[in-house]
Amino acid sequence: MAQIGIKELLEAGVHFGHQTRRWNPKMRRFIYGERDGIYIIDLLQTQTLLENAREFAAELSRRGGTVLFVGTKKQARDTIRDTAESSDMPYVNHRWLGGLLTNFQTISLRIKRLHDLERYESEGQLQLLPTRERMAAEADLEKLRANLGGVKNMQRVPDAVFVIDLKTEAIAVREAQRLRIPIIGLVDTNCDPDGIDYVIPGNDDAIRSCAAITQAIGEVVSRGHSVFRAEEERARLERERQEAEERARREAEEQARIEAEEQARIEAEEQARMEAEAAAAAEQQPAAAPAPPAPAAPAPPAVAVPEPAAPEAEAEPAESAPQAEPEPEAAAPVTEPEPAAPEAEAEPAEPAPQAEPEPEAAPEPAPEPSGPEPAANAPAADASETPAEENA
Repeated sequence: MAQIGIKELLEAGVHFGHQTRRWNPKMRRFIYGERDGIYIIDLLQTQTLLENAREFAAELSRRGGTVLFVGTKKQARDTIRDTAESSDMPYVNHRWLGGLLTNFQTISLRIKRLHDLERYESEGQLQLLPTRERMAAEADLEKLRANLGGVKNMQRVPDAVFVIDLKTEAIAVREAQRLRIPIIGLVDTNCDPDGIDYVIPGNDDAIRSCAAITQAIGEVVSRGHSVFRAEEERARLERERQEAEERARREAEEQARIEAEEQARIEAEEQARMEAEAAAAAEQQPAAAPAPPAPAAPAPPAVAVPEPAAPEAEAEPAESAPQAEPEPEAAAPVTEPEPAAPEAEAEPAEPAPQAEPEPEAAPEPAPEPSGPEPAANAPAADASETPAEENA
């Protein structure tokens, strides 16, 4: 930040004050002397106080603060507009609307109206209105542009106010003081410096003087605002980078989760398929396994046939004996030779094997497997002995 030199201030005519008969005693401390009935301002104090104001404005703009430039007198209008627009700050150079600061909520509605009319004009909708309504809208637009054109982008009350000529802008000064907004003012010898936070003693009537002080403030404000925008842009890019990294991380996690779920699903399907194949193989194996032992299945019944015969033979020995008795009676008439006895013995042995089919019809199992064989032969022996005894 280059310092404004005394020579530059002298060339701009900042040191000229008002006539000696038009002065404010409170400005005595800033007056260097008198020449030809005009007070001469002390430029050393002007230079020092200007640097203080510039430091404050630069720090404020670096933090993102807003400085409102106010200068409605003819000598300052163009300078105020050009400097404020170059530093991207709001300004008032035509007429100060009462309540611009203290009643900003209402003023913001008029600013919104200005934006709407400008949009209608750019879209060509004003030309579609009836003649009377169109002319009224155009007149309203022109008036709003003149009064609020410099503050149409101001979203809130400014953080500081730069004023040229405290007497002319007395309303703006009072509103800023009421809201405790810092004021940077170019103060001439006929003004009251009380209540001004950053006083810059100097000539507020010359165009060159107003331009020099305004541009000195606007330069640091523009530079500080550029730094703020650069930092804001850097912060925005960093924020976007972090958001992109976070988004990429979440996408990677989501992709990993999807892949894990897909892998788990594939493994589950493979496991289910293997279990289904194993179950199908198990179902086919029992059906094919009984086929080879089928020929050996009749063997157990053949072994079990004599087992049920034992209880029947034991339970019915008397029934089998009477059946054998008629045969000896038929052979009884043959009494002549004794050799017939062996034949009779052979005949009763034949019915014993014929009685074997009866146990096959009985399904009841025998409790003791070892008893049937001697019991089955016992009745036959008794039957064979009985005819022998009778013959004897």
